[in-house]
Amino acid sequence: MNWSSAIKEFCDYMKIEKGLAENSVKAYRRDLFKLADFSEEQGWMPLNMDLKALEEAVVHLSKGGISANSQARFISSLKGFYKYLVLEDYRKTNPAELLNAPRLSRKLPVYLEEEEVSAMINSVDLSKPEGMRNKAILETLYGCGLRVSELTDLRISDLFLKEDIIRVNGKGNKERLIPINALAQKRMELYRKEVRVHQEIVRGQEDFLFLNRRGKKLSRAMIFNIVKEAATKAGIRKEISPHTFRHSFATHLVKHGADLRAVQDMLGHESITTTEIYTHLSQQQLRDTIISFHPRASD
Repeated sequence: MNWSSAIKEFCDYMKIEKGLAENSVKAYRRDLFKLADFSEEQGWMPLNMDLKALEEAVVHLSKGGISANSQARFISSLKGFYKYLVLEDYRKTNPAELLNAPRLSRKLPVYLEEEEVSAMINSVDLSKPEGMRNKAILETLYGCGLRVSELTDLRISDLFLKEDIIRVNGKGNKERLIPINALAQKRMELYRKEVRVHQEIVRGQEDFLFLNRRGKKLSRAMIFNIVKEAATKAGIRKEISPHTFRHSFATHLVKHGADLRAVQDMLGHESITTTEIYTHLSQQQLRDTIISFHPRASD
């Protein structure tokens, strides 16, 4: 078994059987071809690699100056790949099991204050044809805490607005139901009834909610552009992406007393520990408030 065929089999397995998103599969593929490039130079093939060889590959990669996060992801990819080879009886043992990933510091994500969210949404020019759509997109990102792929894949058949919920197809093809607020619903409906209804839609794209000018579903890049433009117009200098709205959604819910388990369910997190970072954000904000406004702070 050569590297190309082994990597292709593994990526097909992760995509088809595990239901991983295309971007996640691409990340696995990139990491494994880095391993393949190094290993082929040494004359090593997937089935004869041992722990020592994998450790050499990790050291070689780390000398290239990659971050601890990238190194940890690389090791995770190796573990998944060799676990698959054992599962399919290509190997008896998983040599990657004992690889040690670097300890990662927990970086708090950038989020927007509530006033900044309002400023961005209010910055959208409704006199332009795409303005109503873009306003609905920002309200939906913030109102539901969606990932970019979940927003671009959102379909009209996923909207249950009488029940105040939408259905989302998340990571690993897992469906979840998310409450949607009245303002986001209003913006969605205005876009559908006043803009989208007049568009010529490409066959096969009729059910996608948010469309570009050509009547096709929006790309991820387009969502990034919409968010960046709104941040610039609102005068926000933070490093903003669509995911910033997801962080803001969760941070504001926790700040206002939402149950952490409920936030976990709405975000579609596998583990509660992933959601717990938003309690740290809330605590950080409390600390900053005390430092700024306590009468002894000036001393």
